[in-house]
Amino acid sequence: MAAGVAIFLFGMLMLEDGFILFSRGFLERILERATQSTPRALAFGVATTTVMQSSAVVAVVTISFLSAGLISLVGGVGVIFGANLGTTTGAWLVAGFGLKVDIEAFALPLLALLALLALSIAFVFQKSKYLRGGGYVLAGLGFLFLGIFHMKEGFDSFKDQIDLSSLAMTGVAGLLLYTLIGAIATAVMQSSHATLVLIITGLVAGQISYENALALAIGANIGTTITAVVGAATANYQGRRLALAHVIFNVATAAIALIFISPLPGAVDWISSLVGITFDDYTLKLAVFHTLFNLLGVALMLPLSPRLIAFLQRMI
Repeated sequence: MAAGVAIFLFGMLMLEDGFILFSRGFLERILERATQSTPRALAFGVATTTVMQSSAVVAVVTISFLSAGLISLVGGVGVIFGANLGTTTGAWLVAGFGLKVDIEAFALPLLALLALLALSIAFVFQKSKYLRGGGYVLAGLGFLFLGIFHMKEGFDSFKDQIDLSSLAMTGVAGLLLYTLIGAIATAVMQSSHATLVLIITGLVAGQISYENALALAIGANIGTTITAVVGAATANYQGRRLALAHVIFNVATAAIALIFISPLPGAVDWISSLVGITFDDYTLKLAVFHTLFNLLGVALMLPLSPRLIAFLQRMI
């Protein structure tokens, strides 16, 4: 499991570096145009996070652009809202695809292809940032899937050793404890995607109860703000305002999910039945839950964004 987490995070770093190489210059021009209105900024946040699979990277890049005066605070807040929606695609990819194929067989050819590409870059195309970016992206995908495979193997081994599901807690105490665990795990690993992969693989192995998995997913939303807070340490006052907006939005979204934790699973069951997800497919139902409470957060916070921006300007 530890090896799987390390490999997964290494893959995330390579994927991020690859997309940054691809988008250098292009991303800046698109960002300026895409944040001229809140709906466009929201859509941009969703799209970029879906592609890069890291809301933390999108948040840090947005903070740096806001600090440089390339975008407005209103546009930056819209991107942060959209990034939270875009990050939900990670759970869908892992639950719907990552655990339903022979991951090891899928990952190793990608890594082999990376090795060939790396050799060509080293000897022929060493100055091409696009080829370097392609190599990083291929490597990142390979390591992501390989990390998922090892995490799944690690959880599967617990079946014969320790039954973690026996430690499951119910009620308010269990809800708050596992929310805290999810937040701490994400803050330590600096990746809500890595936390969600661990949660989903634990669900597949039967080592985490569905109720506790929901609380862990809520906690992951809180823990992911630490990256933006660290990124804002060297930013100016505008960047610090956006980092605070990120924290307020994610904490408020988590609070909404905790308040409505009783009706939300019922809504998840109803939506799952509509889209053909079976009642006992808890991994896909977790993806539905993750998407639903983030959508709820955006729907409730978006009308309040003018007040949020006024509060940020008054506080910082």
